[in-house]
Amino acid sequence: MSMTNLAIIGVGLIGGSLGLCLKDKRGDAIRITGLCRTEESMRRAVEMGAVDAASADLAFVVGDADIVFLSPPVLQIVPMVRRILPFLKDGAILTDAGSTKGFLCEELKKILPPNIYYVAGHPMTGREQSGVAAATKELFRGKAYVIIDDPAVPQAVMERLMNVLHDTDANFTTLDLARHDRCAAVISHVPHLAAAALVTLLNRSGDDLDSCLKLIGGGFKDTTRIASSNADMWADICMTNRRPIVDALHEMRAILGTVADAVETGDRAAIYDYFTASKKRRDGILHDAEQKFDTN
Repeated sequence: MSMTNLAIIGVGLIGGSLGLCLKDKRGDAIRITGLCRTEESMRRAVEMGAVDAASADLAFVVGDADIVFLSPPVLQIVPMVRRILPFLKDGAILTDAGSTKGFLCEELKKILPPNIYYVAGHPMTGREQSGVAAATKELFRGKAYVIIDDPAVPQAVMERLMNVLHDTDANFTTLDLARHDRCAAVISHVPHLAAAALVTLLNRSGDDLDSCLKLIGGGFKDTTRIASSNADMWADICMTNRRPIVDALHEMRAILGTVADAVETGDRAAIYDYFTASKKRRDGILHDAEQKFDTN
C-alpha cells in the first residue's frame, strides 16, 4: 500500500470519523493532517488518533496533501478553498462532505485551476452530536455515500480518491447534481426542519408547556432527535439548497393542509387511508433500503 497524505479541513464529527476510520485501516500508510476551529479541538483530534498532526498553519496542513477532505459548514467551504489554493500541490484532489452540491460545484469551478481536481461527495451519515469528541471510526460503515457523477473528472483521479474512500466501508452511489439536491431536501433537509418545527410548536404551547413537558416520551424524543443537530451547519444547508427545500416544504404544507381539513371535518375514512398508505409505504421503503444499506 503506497503512502497517502490526507488533509482534513474541519476535524469534527464527519472529518474526525473519517480520520479515525482511515488510520484504523491504513495505519502508517496514511498521514493525516487536520485543521480545527479551536486549539482544544486540535489537541483532542490528535489525542483520539483522528489525525497525526493538527495545526492552524494552512501550508502545513495542505502543502503535502494528495487529498483534501473539506468538512466545515457548507458556506465556509468556498472561502476555505480560496485560502488553501496557494499551498496545494499539482494534482491535489479536493472532496467534501457538504450536504448540498449544486452551489458548491458551481462556485468551485469558478476558482479551481486545471491542475486541481474537485470530486463532490456527500456521506449520508451523522449524529445529533457535533465535534470531534463525537467522532467514531464506524460512522460511515454501511451508510450511503453519494459521489456526484462528473465526466470532467479524469478516471485516474476518481480511482485515486475512491481507493482511499472505500476503506470507510460505506455504500457508494452516484447521482447528478440536481437529483442529489432534490433527494437530499426530501430525505434529510426537510425532516430536520420538521423536527425543529415540532420543538417550536411545543415551545408555543403557552400555559400548557409545563404539562406538555411532563408528558414527553419516546415518540416525541425520537421524532425530534435531529433537532439537536448543529445549527450553523443546517443554516448553511438551507441557504445553499433553497429551491429544492422550498419546493418540498410547499408540498408538505399541502399534505398537512389536506390532513387538517380531514380532521376538522371529521372525515375518519380519509385519515385512516392517510395513515394506512404512509405505514405501507414506509415499511416498504425501509425493507427495500435495508437490503442495500444500513439505515440505522
